[in-house]
This record gives sequence, structure tokens and C-alpha cells, in this order.
Amino acid sequence: MNQAIQTSAAPEQGRVFELAAELFAVLSTPMRLRVLSALCEQEKSVNQLLTEIDTTQPNLSQHLAVLFRTGLLAKRKEGTQVIYRVQSEKAVALCRSVCTQIAIELDEPESVPAGQGLLPRAALVAEVWSPSI
Repeated sequence: MNQAIQTSAAPEQGRVFELAAELFAVLSTPMRLRVLSALCEQEKSVNQLLTEIDTTQPNLSQHLAVLFRTGLLAKRKEGTQVIYRVQSEKAVALCRSVCTQIAIELDEPESVPAGQGLLPRAALVAEVWSPSI
């Protein structure tokens, strides 16, 4: 990837980073990651999503709107219901990869060699050593 970025012209390189930052900003909200996860296997109505995700309908609708506007989700009407589905399988694959790696690091921090993990070591130490409340 580094080679692909280096070979691009400077203005194009700047645009690549801007667009990547915009995507990561959309994906930086835990609620949106939950929504994408809930829609990975099949399309669902807002009511179905509400049964899986602990939030209010207005909050869920706001997050769905952002994911739809950015092209990560698609939607269709079925009677009075709005049905959402994943539009960008690549975005879901990215989220799944990152979340899976983080889960591994939280469950088995000793199995991840230094410098190979995604989580800062401080986060792992805090997770391992913090007392349960």
C-alpha cells in the first residue's frame, strides 16, 4: 500500500488521505459498527435492528442515515417499513477484520507479538489489570 501511495501524484495522494479519513470518521462510532455487524448476513428493517441493538429509534435512524448517505448501506421500502442492507461489502470486510483483531488482542494479549497489534499496549494493560466493578 505504501508503494501505491508514494507513486501517486501529490494532489491525488492528499485526496486519498482525505477520503480515507472521511470513511474512518463514519466508522469511528461504535453504534455504526454495531449496525454494520447486524446487517452483515441479511437485510433488516429498522424494527428488526432495534430488537438487536440497544438504542432508541431516533438515534438508530440518525446513524442509518449517515451510513446510507455515505454509500455504506442501501435501503428500500416495503409497505411502511424501510429495509436496510449492506451496500459496501469492502467496508464490512474492513470492519470485520479490525474488530476480529481487537477481540483477539483483548482475549489473548500475550498471543500478539509486540508491534503487531492494533490496540495500544496501554489499552491492553488497562484491560488486563483493571479491577471488575
